[in-house]
Order: sequence, then C-alpha cells, then structure tokens
Amino acid sequence: MRTKSQFFRSAAFAAIGALLLTSCGGGGGSTPTPSPTPTPTPTPTGGLYTPPAAEALTTSDVERVLAQAITEAQARSLPSVIAVTDRVGNVLGVFRMTGARATATTAGAPNGVHIDAQNVTFPAEGGAIAKAVTGAYLSSGGNAFSTRTASQIVQEHFPPAPTTVGLESGPLFGVQFSQLPCSDLSARFGAAGSAALIGPKRSPLGLAADPGGLPLYKNGVLVGGIGVMGDGVYGSDPNILDIDNDLEEFIALAGTRGFEAPTTITADKITVDGTSLRFSDATFAGVMTSGSASFASLNGSAGNLVAVIGYANAAVTAGTAYGSEASGIRASTAAEFSNRDAFVLTNGSGTNRYPLRAGTDGATNSAPLTQVEARAVLEEAFAVMSRARAQIRRPLDSRAQVTISIVDTHGSVLGIVRSPDAPIFGTDVSLQKARTAAFFSSALAGTELSANASADIRQFVPATRTFLNDPAALSGTVAYADRAIGNLARPYFPDGEVGRPNGPLSRPIAQFNPFSTGLQSALIIGNLGSHLGFVSGASLTDTPARCTTLPDVAAGQNRLQNGIQIFPGSVPIYRGNQLVGAIGVSGDGIDQDDMISFLGAHNGGARVGGIGNAPKAIRSDSVVVNVGAGVRLRYISCPFAPFLDSATQNVCDGL
Repeated sequence: MRTKSQFFRSAAFAAIGALLLTSCGGGGGSTPTPSPTPTPTPTPTGGLYTPPAAEALTTSDVERVLAQAITEAQARSLPSVIAVTDRVGNVLGVFRMTGARATATTAGAPNGVHIDAQNVTFPAEGGAIAKAVTGAYLSSGGNAFSTRTASQIVQEHFPPAPTTVGLESGPLFGVQFSQLPCSDLSARFGAAGSAALIGPKRSPLGLAADPGGLPLYKNGVLVGGIGVMGDGVYGSDPNILDIDNDLEEFIALAGTRGFEAPTTITADKITVDGTSLRFSDATFAGVMTSGSASFASLNGSAGNLVAVIGYANAAVTAGTAYGSEASGIRASTAAEFSNRDAFVLTNGSGTNRYPLRAGTDGATNSAPLTQVEARAVLEEAFAVMSRARAQIRRPLDSRAQVTISIVDTHGSVLGIVRSPDAPIFGTDVSLQKARTAAFFSSALAGTELSANASADIRQFVPATRTFLNDPAALSGTVAYADRAIGNLARPYFPDGEVGRPNGPLSRPIAQFNPFSTGLQSALIIGNLGSHLGFVSGASLTDTPARCTTLPDVAAGQNRLQNGIQIFPGSVPIYRGNQLVGAIGVSGDGIDQDDMISFLGAHNGGARVGGIGNAPKAIRSDSVVVNVGAGVRLRYISCPFAPFLDSATQNVCDGL
C-alpha cells in the first residue's frame, strides 16, 4: 500500500491553512467589467427544435428564492450559505446566515489515506455555488436534474447501494471533474476585457454530488439553480435505497417555491438502463415554512449578502436570459453554421468564440484538418443528433440535444455547436471528451505524461503499459475513444466487478471515491488547490485558464486545457492511418453521445473524402487485456434502434 507521502498533493491546499477558517464573505470580490452593448440575437428561421423562451431571474426573483431558503434554514436551525445562479452560471447572490459554518470538507478516502481532492477543507461559499451551478447545468427544458441526481450517476456502482455491488459504474462517472475553475472554455467573473455576464461560467469545485443543489424554473423555463451549504460535509449519497432527511435539500427545495421544476421532467421520471433516477428526497410536504418572509426583513438580521472572490459581489443581481447575445450562448447565423437549429458560444458582442477553422497543428501534423473537413464533421454530427431519440429528456420520443466539439491533435478547438436546449454541462464536457480522445490516441501521450513534474502522474504510464502488457502503449499505436479510456479509469476492471484489480488510470477501490478518480483528478489537483487558495484569500493568484501541467504544444497551450473526461462520447479522427483530431459529444445518454460522434466522423468523412474514423485494426476494441479469460476494451456503443424517423437497427455496425 502506498503512503500519502508518495502521492502528489498540491502545496496550495496546505497554503490555504488558517485562512480557510475565515469566511470569504464581506469583501474581496472584483468589480465586473461592464457588459458591451449586445448585437441583436439572431432569430432561428424554424427547424426541428424550438429554442427556450427568453426568461430570466429578476433581482426580486433572486431575493424571493434567497428569503424562502433562509426562513427554512432558520426553521431547521441550520444556518447556511445559500447561492443562486442563472442558467449559464452567473452567480446572482450569495447569502451567509449568521452562525453558518465558514468551511466545508470533502469526503475522505475509504482507507483514510487522503489524496487528490479528498478531505479538503474549503470556503462554504464554494460548495454552495458548485451546487447551484450543478442544478442549472445538468438540467434543461426536457430534464430537471439535481446534485442528488449527480450523486447517483458518478459513483463506482449504478445505482449506488450496498446491494448493487457488481454493477457497472454510473453513466456519467467522472463528470464531477468538469466545469473546472481552470477550464479554458469557461468564462470568469469580471475578467478583464470580457463581458461580465457571458457563460458558461466555471464552478469553484466542478460539479457537485452533495444533495442541496436544485434547478430553478420560471414559467416552465430553466433559469438557474440554487445551492445550499450548511452542514460542513461535502460528499455524495452511497445508498439510494433509503430516503434521507437532508436538511440542505429541504432548504434548497423551499427556495425553489414558485420556481420549482415541472414535475413531468424531474429526474425521477427518467430511467437509465431500467433504473429510475433520483431528484430530491425532500418534498414540499416536509417543508416547514410558507415562504412568505421578505428578503428586506432578513438581510442584515439573519445574515448578509457576501462577496466571493472570483464569483460575486456582495449584492443581488438579475440573471441573463439564456439564448441572448449577452448570455454567451445564442442561435448561430447562416454564416457561422448551416443548420438553422444550431447555437454557438459568443463573446457577448456578436463574435463567435469558436468559429469553424482549420487545424492549427501543421508544425507537428503533416495533414491537418481543413476548415471544410471540420465543417463537414460538425454538420453531419448535428444531423445525426437531430434524428436521434433522446434518452434523458421528456416527453418520450423527444429529439436528443447535445453539444458537439471538434479539436485538432494539439487540442485546439476547430468549432463548437449545440442544439438550442442542450444542457450547459455538455459544453465543457464535449470539449474534454474530444481532447481526451485526441490526446490518448496521439504518439506523444506517454511521453508528455512521463515528462510531468508529479511522480504520481508519471506512474500512470508504466502502470498502463504493464496492465496492457504493451511497452508501446500510449505511443499512438491504438486509437482510443473515450469509452476505452473510461474502461481503464475505473476502480474495477472489468467495470463494476468486485474483486478485480483497478484499471491503470484509476485509483484502487480502497483509495477511490468521487474526489479521487485517478489520472483525471491527479492532472488538475494543483489547479484546484491554487483556485481554492485564491477564493479563500490565501493567495492573490488564481489558477490560469489552462488545466494540467502538461508540456506546451504551442506558446501557452497544452493538449488538455480543460482536463480529461472518462465517460463515453468521443472518437478520434484519422486521415488514413494518421491521427488528425477528434470529436466529442455530450448532453444526452452516453450511447447517444457515442453514436453522434462516431457517425458524425464517418458521415463527415464520406461527404468530403479523405478523413473518417480510425482504421478498425487499430481501434481500442482490438486490445484484449489478460485479466481472467481476457477482457476486450470497448470503442463505442450505439443505441439499438436510435432514430425517430427510421426503424433502422445497429446503425454503427460495420463502419
């Protein structure tokens, strides 16, 4: 058994020290740059999707949500920190109740040897914001998910319970390490030269799996989220079989009164692999208050609005209507993308942040993707999505809605498009997935990991080569889809089978919990520690907007600028036997994400010629691991009969 000293752990966590025992409220927030005058939002000309109506939380709405949560917290004698965000992650208000705990602590390792983000103490405001962001980002007009839903889908068995040992891991295993504070995709509060309100915004801790975060809806339209941090424990629910009396969840639910999710789309109406998801163990029947108190009567008496460094001023602000230019996500113009249903990310003043372009990797890749090829892959993937039956949306037979990203071998973004109502979390995750497939399929994956200053990160390379019995592993000989990287990043191999060894990119099960997944968490723990030191006031320097300490492939750029992802939904793109990039998809069921990426690459290549999916001989499903009788890695898994307009089955077979 390795000791704690043998694992990399950011010195930034130690530097936080006593300052973490002091609230980060009451000052320190930067003043946001005034928003530029936005250009008119392009209006879609019709199509297969209906964009969400333009709704947003007003200042009085935010005050009402806060007041309702505050009075419930008073009734339950749990002074709390309460945060409200809009749909794209802008923090609209953070209230610290008198007597609320200053900090919270993440769950520790099962064996007591804490590494990565385990047993880390951080400002409670960070936990409240992360929960609110999670409620907003995982939800849409077709599904309402909560942090309790997140807990169910990120653990080592799905569903998590003492009686489900032996089942595979959650479908979104690893998604908690997305929306990271170091992500180069995420906008920052008050960043110099940027529009103050554009999203998606980052989260101080990634996505949360601790109950107490719920989405907010206005007139049936998703407008944000609420998060509550009061008990000082930031973890997950390991047993879905019982009903928790979670005070934070009751407080959050009380806050949603009048802004609650439509009951027809809450997570408990949605099944995955025959298992109903969970939304909230708290019910309005158990809420102790009526929600009649005014915010004005509570502000200053029950506590105060507080500033959070890097996230919010000590004030209530109005939310931004998703889909508007000012929100950072809007309908595309005809010049930006041909499909009239597409949405793009914008800078708040009319400019697409990720316009379609050719590969930037000509110095190391003799045949980069052209702009025409990148466009073909994105357009064809969008067309596949538009035909696909959604897994996580209601009503049944809704169309899938996702975000699609394409990158070159350097991880540079060549284009990002999304459907109108795709969940926000999939924006950052689709890019993570694309970069993960491109990185692990590249000739330099092992070399760049081996060059890391962290001995913990370096050891994943020999562990993988030994596990696969292949001294050439991670040197470009195998094309890895994200599904295969996920196979190798589970605490059991094969996935879920107890008594088996851990995959070489994972932590052993005695060490594992959602705060320490393996290489995924090790790569970004320094960034996370640096950021929490900044939020707490222990450091004047924030983490840069580029995750990991991998070597640069261009000035100020590495291949994994927003971290890696370890659940399915991406494939590398090849020109013959040469890797030229990757496509990543996120926002619906993982099989749907796999199919859209795989068929997008295939159909795009067929349309323009010269590019496509990896040759079958080098795909990861050609690799057999000698565990027991031998276990074959996976490449993709497509839904059996996925299309709304066709009864065609096995649509990925033979390609």
